Formats: sequence, C-alpha cells, structure tokens
Amino acid sequence: MIASDYFNGEPVAGNPSPRCHSAEVRVPVRPTPNLLHRYANPGQFLRLARTLLPWLTGGAIVFLVVGVIWGLFIAPADWQQGDTVRIMYVHVPMAWLASSCYLGLATCGVLSLVWRHPLADLAAIEIGPVGACAAALCLITGSLWGEPMWGTWWVWDARLTSMLVLFFLYLGHIALIRAFDEPARGQRAAAILALAGVIDLPIIKFSVQWWNTLHQPDSITLTGAPTMSMMMLWPLLICTIGFTLGVAAVIFTRLSAAIHESRARQMMARSRLDRRDSQAA
Repeated sequence: MIASDYFNGEPVAGNPSPRCHSAEVRVPVRPTPNLLHRYANPGQFLRLARTLLPWLTGGAIVFLVVGVIWGLFIAPADWQQGDTVRIMYVHVPMAWLASSCYLGLATCGVLSLVWRHPLADLAAIEIGPVGACAAALCLITGSLWGEPMWGTWWVWDARLTSMLVLFFLYLGHIALIRAFDEPARGQRAAAILALAGVIDLPIIKFSVQWWNTLHQPDSITLTGAPTMSMMMLWPLLICTIGFTLGVAAVIFTRLSAAIHESRARQMMARSRLDRRDSQAA
C-alpha cells in the first residue's frame, strides 16, 4: 500500500487493508520509506503543521519587526535615490516570493501528474492566491518605486512585463483549477499550465542581462559581491527571511484549513447517505 491509499488517515474505500491475509501466507505490507509520501497522509501533515506553525509565525514576526525597523529607520538612504530606495524592503522580497510560490505550483504539478500525491492538488489550490498576492505587491511597489526614478508609473520593461505575465499565469491557474465540475480535470489542467509557465521564471531572473532595460541590474548575485552597502543588505535579507516565513505560515494554515474542510464535507456526505439509507429502510 502506498500513502495515496489514504486520505483522512483511514483506508479509502475499495483499497486493501494495510495487511493482506490468506489461508496459506500472511504478507505484511510495509509503509513506503519514501520521503515523498511520508506526509501524503493528511493526518501526518496536520501534525507537522501544528508543530511548525508556531515557529514559522513567531520567526516571521521577529524577523519582520527587526528588518522593517532597521530598513525604514536605521539603514542609510541611497546617494542617488534617497529615501525612495526603502521601497525595496518590500519590493524585493515580494519578487522573490512571487517566483518561489510559482516554482512551488510547478512542483505540485509534477507531484500530481507523475506521483499522484494526494496533497499536491490541495496545496496548489492554496498556494496560487498567495503567490498572486505576492506578484501583485511586487508590481505595485515596483510602480511606486519607478515613478520618481523613471518619471512614469509603468513601462514595458522586460522585467516588469515578465512579472506581469507571471501575475496573469497565477490568475489563469486560480481560474482553471476551479473551472470544471469535475475537480480532477481542473487540477490536471492547472498542473499542466503551472509546468508550462515555468519558462517565465528564468526570463524574469535574467531579463536585465539579456536585454537593455530600464530596470537596474541585480544587486545580489551568486557569482559576485553585492553592489549595495552592508547596512542596506542586512535589513533586506532579514525582511526577505521574515516575509518568507510569513508566507510559509499562511500556506500551512490555508492547507490545514482545506484538509479540515474536505474532512467535514466527507462527514456530511456520509451522514446524508446514512440518513437516506435509514429512511429507505
């Protein structure tokens, strides 16, 4: 038996029990040791969420308080952009989270299409709106930052345009996964869209290297030293960690609520069937 034979901690109807018996041989079926399926059982995931949520929430609050105060009130202003540069303490983490959440959607798509992971589709449903909010905040803060620097709220810059495409991909995923009366069809179509949209992520990342754009080059790279002051870099990293922990806490909370909602629906459906059977009897 694999982990997908369970949904609410109990065997799904029609699947064999955890142990098979016969008159001649008794063969125990051991649970799969694969880490991929360890938390496929929603009951195990809920236990994990209950353990992690306090740490994620507390860490997010601590890091955000320190990072925001440091970035807005202690870090120096930029010698060219002045205090306008402080928008980056929200803009940069939102850009990072918009791309990361979409990568999470694509991962859920692979888990759903290839391994039929029972929580992958639920996770995709809950990650989509969070990632869309991050992409929207990235675009809004980018416009607020661009107006005083470029003299306009919007230009069809390569990075801005590719981020706008990512936002539309999120909206398409949110609509598609709920577009069919049969949930499995919508989940499959949305998983394919998520995988196809991954091509936009390297375009967002490398657009400032591939094209001549108004958007400034990356200040932080893996191959070179950062081009900003350490007094600005540290609060930026702290804010990024804080927002990342906060988004993780939100996704864990949403997914836990979705599992409880699914269980409640199943209990109500069972109750209606029992009531119908009793009336028929």
